[in-house]
Amino acid sequence: MKTNRSHLFKSERLGFRNWESSDIEPMSEINSDEKVMEFFSRTQTKEQTIEFIDRMQKQFAEKEYCYFAVDKLEDNVLIGFIGVNLQTFESDFTPCIDIGWRLKSSEWNKGYATEGAKRCLEYASKDLGIKKVYSITPVVNLKSEKIMLNIGMKKVKHFIFPALKDDERLKECVLYEIDLPTH
Repeated sequence: MKTNRSHLFKSERLGFRNWESSDIEPMSEINSDEKVMEFFSRTQTKEQTIEFIDRMQKQFAEKEYCYFAVDKLEDNVLIGFIGVNLQTFESDFTPCIDIGWRLKSSEWNKGYATEGAKRCLEYASKDLGIKKVYSITPVVNLKSEKIMLNIGMKKVKHFIFPALKDDERLKECVLYEIDLPTH
């Protein structure tokens, strides 16, 4: 279903925007896909998706950034999220701004995450004046780590993620960072 969307900014193939109530169903499908959520402790319920979208809308209203809803420009269909987000969990590098992505599995291996993450870094730098961005993933998530390298991030260290400390498979994470140009 093609709809008219108002995008905050675009990349070559993607449009980035704040969340709408019509995103609940398609994002719930993405969050309940076991393949997409392989590197999380569990899939997410519709209620958790609603809470996530609400949190992103509020953060955007306050800070002008969030994990943005991402549409393919060719058909304006939501394919997931890419964006920057405030992280406040307990660690020696928080609070910080991180970049993250979650796309429906049918859209993987098309370069969307790398393209979108590069554009979000540009937005963070030029439009928001953010100077440093981090990214975090479990060490077993080599796909996300490859995207971090593709967008110019550098590995900082391995650490135990507090919320995953009891999950043997996911608790060890890797931290990447990038210094953004000042404008």
